[in-house]
Amino acid sequence: MSDLRVRFAPSPTGYLHIGGARTALFNYLLAKQQGGTYVLRIEDTDVARSTQESVDAILDAMNWLGLSCDEGPFYQSERFGLYKEKVQQLIDEGKAYRCYCTQEELDAKREAAMKEGRKPKYDGTCRNRTDHPDAPYVIRFKLPEGKEEVAFDDRIKGRISVRLEELDDLIVARTDGTPTYNLVVVIDDAEMGINLVIRGDDHVNNTPRQILLYEALGYAVPEFAHVPMILGSDKKRLSKRHGATSVMAYQEEGFLPEAMVNYLVRLGWSYGDEEIFSMDDLIEKFSLDNVGRSAGVFNPEKLLWLNAHYIKTGDPVRLAELLKPFLSAKGIATEQGPDLVEAVKSLQERASTMAEMADGAAFYFVDTVEYEEKAKNKFLKAEQKPVFEAILSELGTCELFNEEQLEAAFAKIMDQTELKFGKVAQPLRVALTGGTASPSIYEVLQVLGKERALARIEQALATL
Repeated sequence: MSDLRVRFAPSPTGYLHIGGARTALFNYLLAKQQGGTYVLRIEDTDVARSTQESVDAILDAMNWLGLSCDEGPFYQSERFGLYKEKVQQLIDEGKAYRCYCTQEELDAKREAAMKEGRKPKYDGTCRNRTDHPDAPYVIRFKLPEGKEEVAFDDRIKGRISVRLEELDDLIVARTDGTPTYNLVVVIDDAEMGINLVIRGDDHVNNTPRQILLYEALGYAVPEFAHVPMILGSDKKRLSKRHGATSVMAYQEEGFLPEAMVNYLVRLGWSYGDEEIFSMDDLIEKFSLDNVGRSAGVFNPEKLLWLNAHYIKTGDPVRLAELLKPFLSAKGIATEQGPDLVEAVKSLQERASTMAEMADGAAFYFVDTVEYEEKAKNKFLKAEQKPVFEAILSELGTCELFNEEQLEAAFAKIMDQTELKFGKVAQPLRVALTGGTASPSIYEVLQVLGKERALARIEQALATL
């Protein structure tokens, strides 16, 4: 057993997005590979914006992706007592102080600094105050004196160092007493024994401040690995306009979780030229050494390609279960009708998403075929009557609707009508499916079965 402890710590102020899901996946894979512990923590200190609905959406997405945690979920909102205690500890040890500066005063200081070409940071006005006026105050962390820089070795980015003169005295508690992000994340990671923090590189700037807080509170400093951002194809930060909606929106569009996992891991991590990875492959092969330093680019076509691969190679029984909700959303019941698993088998090669498969499967389950206007005008004309009569007669004699008997029947039909295969198959396809695109004609006949197929041919004959 490894003593590796990692965590995923989303804020429940919205759904789980692509970037968050990838961070969760990287943490999960490393923990699984090293026999470590994967902790889930819900960072809901922003009481105004955190909702139970968002918590549920995040947990649903994690379950869908198969990223179950070993410990948690823990909620920061249940740990306020601990944070208060730690703020008091910093004050008692002279490592934090009350700051009474108003917002107006802070704005004026910032403006003055910028005018003089200085970095707009807090100037330490209240650092050594001894009076306690009856006025609102925040608690600030006092940067340690005599220390020149904070440095750490990032597992992805390498050595990072920041001079203390770049930083200022950070607010650790607001005027209402609630603690700030940088403080609570340090306390939680330390108290939960997290020894490697894998997170997005939008947090790099927080890390030096957090290291100082670890040291001030007497905690061991963990290792850090900052994963590069995910960009859209225009190289701008990923947003909704790139199609990067919540992870569960992809489930609703008919993507498979294994395709999503495979896609997410390749946004920033590589293993030679390999593209296709199962979860077991990933647990065996994943390592932070192969995570790139440059941003990953979100490519919806690549995700679609992977999804098509997993549909094509998927278990038809499982896919049939996944297909049911997509069909029922279209008002299609599958209880009466052909075997759904056989229908799936006929469509696996052709569908990129489950929603697309549902569109393709709809014709199997209708009572009356509706013909596309163009297809009907071209293929269901009066002169096709002899072809349909020959088809009806020959297929009626087939005892089994297997490939062998169907081929023999078609050979006879082509003989009688002196038509090539396409001239027989295409009108029949329109009669059976309503359109000109479908799985192979033999597959369609086999899935529909003799009774349904003959009924549809009779329906077509009646419309000629």
